[in-house]
Amino acid sequence: MKKNLSTKVQFREAAAYIRESKHFIFISIILFVFGAIIGVIFQNELAPTINEILKELLNKTFGLNTPEMIFFILQNNLQSAFLSILFGIFLGIFPVVSGIINGVILGYVLSKATEVSGITSWWRLLPHGIFELPAIFISFGLGIKLGFSFLLSRKLRIKEFKRRFYNSINVFLMVIIPLLIIAAIIEAILIMFI
Repeated sequence: MKKNLSTKVQFREAAAYIRESKHFIFISIILFVFGAIIGVIFQNELAPTINEILKELLNKTFGLNTPEMIFFILQNNLQSAFLSILFGIFLGIFPVVSGIINGVILGYVLSKATEVSGITSWWRLLPHGIFELPAIFISFGLGIKLGFSFLLSRKLRIKEFKRRFYNSINVFLMVIIPLLIIAAIIEAILIMFI
């Protein structure tokens, strides 16, 4: 009972911190969309690089069964989310760059998918995207916010950094991991059926 109560408190703290961080999360969404627009506009110039990235990804996942695919997707997404928070320490540069790059790749993939199958191909992203994208945006936003701790006055800097770091890890455990688990299961099942 005590453990359950503690989990509820942690979840409420995580939800409160997400609300507090909404401006940073919104910045991460803008960066992602900016990247997606670049991916669409410069798709021909980006094609060699992104096709190589996608080819490497396909090679890594070739022959995986559904549980292995779930684990692979989950591992990649968790790593991306966690590193975006952790490396946000360096003035938020890593999550900013990650947000733009992820947006570029998605924009490129969506534009190519639209050329081949039309806009209806986007429905394949919707089921897992509902869970994955908020988790990724939250992690990018929290990473940026964590990095911005160092722009505060010296007196506040360490105390605020510790508070933001604790809250970011709590959000990662209570919100981001569950969202990414659901997203990985849905994505792996969709991949196996397509």
